[in-house]
Amino acid sequence: MNSETTEEKAVTKSIKVAVLPGDGIGPEVMAQAIEVLNAACQGIDLQFTERLVGGAAIDATGKALPEETLETCSASDAILFGSVGGPKWESLPPNEQPERAALLPLRKHFSLFANLRPAICFPELTAASPLRPDIVAGGFDILCIRELTGGLYFGKPKETREEKGEKVAIDTMVYRASEIERIARLAFEIAGARKRQLTSVDKMNVLENGLLWRSVVKQLAGSYPDVELSHLLVDNAAMQFIRNPRAFDVVVTENTFGDILSDELAMLTGSIGMLPSASLGTGQRGPYRFGLYEPSGGSAPDIAGKGIANPIAQILSAAMMLQYSFGLDAIAKNIDAAVRKTIAAGYRTRDIDSPDCKLVGTAEMGAAIRENLS
Repeated sequence: MNSETTEEKAVTKSIKVAVLPGDGIGPEVMAQAIEVLNAACQGIDLQFTERLVGGAAIDATGKALPEETLETCSASDAILFGSVGGPKWESLPPNEQPERAALLPLRKHFSLFANLRPAICFPELTAASPLRPDIVAGGFDILCIRELTGGLYFGKPKETREEKGEKVAIDTMVYRASEIERIARLAFEIAGARKRQLTSVDKMNVLENGLLWRSVVKQLAGSYPDVELSHLLVDNAAMQFIRNPRAFDVVVTENTFGDILSDELAMLTGSIGMLPSASLGTGQRGPYRFGLYEPSGGSAPDIAGKGIANPIAQILSAAMMLQYSFGLDAIAKNIDAAVRKTIAAGYRTRDIDSPDCKLVGTAEMGAAIRENLS
């Protein structure tokens, strides 16, 4: 990478990244992401500090999120996260298992309110999609933006109690206008930098939350006249994603709907192992927006240590970190282009293997992507 680009000149201090590889295939794919970052970011002072998290941290310290790890994350400009969990720790009480005791506290501690989940179906991989070939011809690229800290998962009261001799479970869906405006504003800004097309998903025909959601988003749209805004009810959105995914670009929705729809979109691509994600916070670290970046897939303990895991989701998560936390858009696009070029050249890991392609392992895929960097 040319060290004289405008972007790199704009980076005036060291960038500190907390690296949390985690469990299963996490360490293997993380190693490839770090190598790609080092190759792509020549001339930029990236400082990586690796720490334990998840099951590996439980084994070493008794905690899924040790104080040392949290302190390192707090002193960093972003977190590059691998994956956590596996059968080894499933016998622990639910609140002590790696997923709940590591990732959720990180989201809460750093107020990570916006989850960005790209659903990218590469033209060369459309055969992996469960949709008809004519529906996905040419591939698609949808970004689902999910509000992450409000709604049904966090509202109070939340309890199970006895009423008239039977158990009653209560979950409360709560949204404040400020929470909706915060996520919608981010979605408008991101849509404005893409195809200037934003779809807001709600359930305004049934829920008070939906009425408020649509009202706030409509009001905010006046500040972004260059972005074309449309609205869909969540049930209709679920159908339209299957009917014509290429009609969508950026989608914004609340927590529960986003949890479900982002997984639907991931399934439509054919391989969740290809998909990155970002969780962005409200805080700024100087010029940087703090965020946590991780693959959308899991720790895949069944293939851990075999050198066959697909590192692309972790590598693209690193590229998202460069874009959204550090404003290094050109370098992020260079990594994205290198991944696309590698796929176009026929390189495949086992999860995306197809006839007449070159089957490679984790390290070989990482090396091929580095070779294809501009």
